[in-house]
Amino acid sequence: MRESSIPEEVCKVLDKVVGQTYGELHEPYFSKDEEDMLIECLKSTFVSSVSPYTEKFEEDIARFTGSKYVVAVSNGTSALHSLLIACGIGPGMEVLTPSLTFVAAANAISYTGAIPHFIEVEEKTLGIDTVKVIEYLSDKLIRSGEVFINKETGRKVVAIVPLHTFGHPCDIDGVMKIAKEFNLLIIEDSAESLGSYFRQKHTGTFGLGGILSFNGNKIITTGGGGAVITDDEELASRVKHLTRTAKIPHKWEYNHDLIGFNYRMPGLNSSLGLSQLRTIEKKIEAKRKLYQVYEKEFANIEEVEIFKEPSSTTSNYWLQTLLLKKDNVTLRNAILETSHKWGYKLRPAWTPMHRLLQFSNCPKMELNVTDSLFARIINLPSSPQIVLSRLDN
Repeated sequence: MRESSIPEEVCKVLDKVVGQTYGELHEPYFSKDEEDMLIECLKSTFVSSVSPYTEKFEEDIARFTGSKYVVAVSNGTSALHSLLIACGIGPGMEVLTPSLTFVAAANAISYTGAIPHFIEVEEKTLGIDTVKVIEYLSDKLIRSGEVFINKETGRKVVAIVPLHTFGHPCDIDGVMKIAKEFNLLIIEDSAESLGSYFRQKHTGTFGLGGILSFNGNKIITTGGGGAVITDDEELASRVKHLTRTAKIPHKWEYNHDLIGFNYRMPGLNSSLGLSQLRTIEKKIEAKRKLYQVYEKEFANIEEVEIFKEPSSTTSNYWLQTLLLKKDNVTLRNAILETSHKWGYKLRPAWTPMHRLLQFSNCPKMELNVTDSLFARIINLPSSPQIVLSRLDN
């Protein structure tokens, strides 16, 4: 097939699979249950930051993920920021994170005063290439007591923030090996992977703590919102204290013992999340079926392939990902441009962090696979309604 015809062939598949109704990248799915729950919350008046709806939402997320403790907050970025601080991350430290990630991760690290240190990903998971990273760190770091120092910067490398990209679990076994060898904290960015599992254990539960996002484009939404999940009671307590303005409990006095943050999730958002969570299994099933449909329909275009969940994992398939089989940003852009003309809001991967001006001087390893994937990834319409609408009919 000539490259000039590929964009239209991709759009023809989208016409067949998606139709014009669900051309956005990812739309929230609501039913009357959400409306009823929101009205109930409004009538209760517990719509703000002190609300039984938030407590119940935290309990339900804990039950679903298998975490002992959950702290609901205003968004995924605030979840990661507060978790990093609660873990002791601060100025003079470096935190390892993929360059192929959403900017919020690098931002949150920077908010603490620490420096993002960008590491490579692999094509089979879209997550951290743990083999390459171990080789890189073995050459780059030197041990000083219980910590490891970046030989070039003189800063301590203290943590690693793996991302479960587009909902697909990364090689968490390899990440834990890195953490053990270099004495690093694992803080999981599972913002996109609610309902995803590595060896039947929920993402975000392997490290000291993990974070979730409930943004409007996620698999369930609270409008805006996020959460910290952890099995560490003391860590959960610190996160909760920090995200509630570090206020010391008292019947009437306003005393605060730290510089805290007003990151609390309001009850109105939590009430929406409670209803959304009730249908998450249905949404995941629909997304997994959508992958199968896309895989079948794109099989006839030999220049592209649909990304499949890695082995030993069960993915929520948050975003369906089309991969060009060779580096060709020109073809990628042609597909994006043509699809938008046809009414389909396809998106590329995020611009890698090392390419952004504000992070251009941060330490990094060779990022050839990151650059290659950036030139080849296209995310497709992924709303669960694409399948659910057919089932409803």
